[in-house]
Amino acid sequence: MRILHSSDWHLGQHFIGKSRLAEHQAFFRWLKQQIEQHQVDALIVAGDIFDTSTPPSYARELYHQLVVDLLPTGCQLILLGGNHDSVAVLQESQNLLAKLHTSVIPGWLSDPAQHLLTLTDRSGGPAALLLALPFLRSRDLVQSQRGDSSSAKQQLLQQAIADCYQQLYQLALQRRTELGRDLPVLATGHLTTVGASCTESVRDIYIGTLDAFPASAFPPVDYLALGHIHQPQQVAGNPCWRYSGSPLPLSFDESRQQKSVVLLDLAASPLQPELLPVPCFQPMLSLKCQLDELAALLTPALAELEPGQQLWLELQLTGADALLSELHQMVQQQLADKPVELLKLRRARTAQQSGLQSAEVLSLTELEPAMVLQQRLEQEELTTEQQQQFQQMVAGLMQQLQEVAE
Repeated sequence: MRILHSSDWHLGQHFIGKSRLAEHQAFFRWLKQQIEQHQVDALIVAGDIFDTSTPPSYARELYHQLVVDLLPTGCQLILLGGNHDSVAVLQESQNLLAKLHTSVIPGWLSDPAQHLLTLTDRSGGPAALLLALPFLRSRDLVQSQRGDSSSAKQQLLQQAIADCYQQLYQLALQRRTELGRDLPVLATGHLTTVGASCTESVRDIYIGTLDAFPASAFPPVDYLALGHIHQPQQVAGNPCWRYSGSPLPLSFDESRQQKSVVLLDLAASPLQPELLPVPCFQPMLSLKCQLDELAALLTPALAELEPGQQLWLELQLTGADALLSELHQMVQQQLADKPVELLKLRRARTAQQSGLQSAEVLSLTELEPAMVLQQRLEQEELTTEQQQQFQQMVAGLMQQLQEVAE
């Protein structure tokens, strides 16, 4: 049996005012080709299918069309809810998609046994057991008491998540005994583990009040398919415990990453996950330079463009004293005859500039709550630890507001 692991599609995302629809369509075409070429039996998507809890209609249509397009391949789909996904939105078509070879796990279910799935091979026989865990919301797992400290709440949530994994792992071992077959046990998750590398686009790093889940709390599963972190990486040095990463760069600092999905052949012993590199469907470039250096630095990137492609550019100018509006006009003059679209322009900050003094160079499309908070905290005389504690508290409040909105 062969399994493909992906995550963090963020369907419906607008990137500084630009739609990602064409990119997602191209990715889905490529994904179907990989499923057919490698004869994939199951596709696991470990959370953040949509970018927001209220995805636009075209994103929902894209989601449903993928299920229809993959049906002839015989590939099973296992779709897990992430912290950006609405449980209600995923639930609305859950029963219908179940008739189309698709299992949707929107959130924590009342019966833990519902999270234990038996994956079947092409002949319909059991081939693997999956602990199908989505993003776990604190409201579903713990009941904190008034007056509990943030560290106490964190410990409660961490223990509750660990208990979910251990309980399901024991159920999987029992199921394996009942089937009388030594089936591999796989697990999913949508959270941050200790030591994971994040990028700008990971907007909600904290799970309620849980900042990072220790890898030692996971059960000894044969493969761990994680989502939430957009950079592909191993967990705890284990090549079979992985973040697949997002298939598209979701921020400019991800544009230099090689995006990928993970192919897992359960017949191999030992298991050796293979990374399948995802093509770049929309070229992006982030530059920090002086204005007179721009043309030379753009040349290599422009040479790699395919006919009809346009480069999305983030530009940070150094040594620039003119008003931002004047700089924008000068940059556009240099780009006039080039297939380049300038999405972000700002001046490089000097060591003396800090906090919200740089707000004049930011447009509303660039601002995220976390960015505003970080700039405001930089104006205070706080230690790094105090800043992190405050950011964690605010992240928890934002998560609670999102849950109420759902």
